[in-house]
Amino acid sequence: MGTIVGAALVSHHPGLMQCEEFRRLQGAGEDSDLIAGYARLRAKIAQAKPDVAVIFDTHWFTTGYHLVDGGRQYSGMYTSDEMPWYLHGVPYDYRGHPALAQAIETVSRERGGYNRVIAHPDLGRQYPTINLVKHLRFEEPALPVVTVSSCQNCEWPHFLKSGEAIGEAIERSDLRVLLIASGALSHKFNGIDWKPNHPRIFHESNVSRPENIASDKGAIELLRQGRHDQILERWDTEYRRLPWEAFGAHYLQMLGALGGAQCRTPGETLSAYENARGTGNIHMWFQGTP
Repeated sequence: MGTIVGAALVSHHPGLMQCEEFRRLQGAGEDSDLIAGYARLRAKIAQAKPDVAVIFDTHWFTTGYHLVDGGRQYSGMYTSDEMPWYLHGVPYDYRGHPALAQAIETVSRERGGYNRVIAHPDLGRQYPTINLVKHLRFEEPALPVVTVSSCQNCEWPHFLKSGEAIGEAIERSDLRVLLIASGALSHKFNGIDWKPNHPRIFHESNVSRPENIASDKGAIELLRQGRHDQILERWDTEYRRLPWEAFGAHYLQMLGALGGAQCRTPGETLSAYENARGTGNIHMWFQGTP
């Protein structure tokens, strides 16, 4: 029987891929705590000893299906089409896990769901996957990665059901699986001519709106308590309206795999809460089955 050995909500913002000198310049002399948080997360992952990582990618937007990338190997040079002057020339070379991807589709079809496998060799990569492959060092030693999309014409229960199918596929396998929700909490960008409220660009006061900061901090506290049920109760009235990145697809699919509203797994904060162009970012760890 397979098991989920750990799960994490992880920031992937492009500023974290810049050199330390640049990051310290942006941070008024100090680096982003999300960088130190990656080291803390790598330690958690090393203890968990997963066989494969499933990354819920908030930039891989799809229509009609929750796509699951079932390729065997991914290699190339990544350049972001969103900000190619800022994020470019990132080499990558990592493995996929076709068997797990296909198992997810099988379970989903049995349940009348919308998870489907794609393994097109020309399919582009997105930086919520690539940035974490690099920061979490999944290339060496090689940890296979299965990326899952964010289906843009879904409501939040569809994302939970996608996660449920993924959780069932894991349970039917003999794999130790790590789940990673790659994305931010509130995701409202500051305007192009916005002026920082604080000289440290990562400082929380630079998040786009005070109400977003308050909401994010409230959600973080609920996650610490393992009260995922209360997050769901507030979804339509609060978190969807902010909104969270990719309508919360990353968190909701991860939560579906962990048991949905019945999940009481508490979160451990592995970084400070920080700003990235107005969005609210943090790393949090959810302990799985040993």
